Amino acid sequence: MPVPALPPLAEWESFYVIVGSSAAALTGLMFVVIALNSEARTEAGPTALRAFATPIIVHFGAVLLISALLSTPRHTIGSLKGCLLAVAVAGLAYTIRVIVLARRQSSYKPVFSDWLWHGMLPFLAYASLVVAGILLGSAPGAALYVVAAVALLLLYIGIHNAWDSAVWLTTKPRESPGAAPGSPDSTT
Repeated sequence: MPVPALPPLAEWESFYVIVGSSAAALTGLMFVVIALNSEARTEAGPTALRAFATPIIVHFGAVLLISALLSTPRHTIGSLKGCLLAVAVAGLAYTIRVIVLARRQSSYKPVFSDWLWHGMLPFLAYASLVVAGILLGSAPGAALYVVAAVALLLLYIGIHNAWDSAVWLTTKPRESPGAAPGSPDSTT
């Protein structure tokens, strides 16, 4: 059975320029938000940061990587399939690690929306990327639409989680300088 030809990726160039640039810009903004809030004391420890802050950057990075892969010239079905499957498997492994870290950390009790946006939706996105990688050999046109949907889903996951983090950081009471954590005058 002949292997279908890879549809021209040039047709996707504008899409991936926009999506990849958005992911890169939002990654930069996350660095700014984190830097501006670095002086604020928080109860969140390193495990909570790895569970709730770092994944935002990782998902934006995955979108940027997917955009770069789909913009790289001279891909064959095999090379693109291998690249997408590698990103997908790494994303699935990372998402499982995030779920474990979210369960293990004790500074914040995750609610359903946290599990949805930090666990279930990223898992769905990376699992869909596995499906796209597999489909690339038999239905490359459909697979490319799945990859585009995954890139958008990861971008929206990152946007939602960045907004959620920014709101949490700005609405969380700050401790006043010199006050013991948890003391009555530790909030202003």
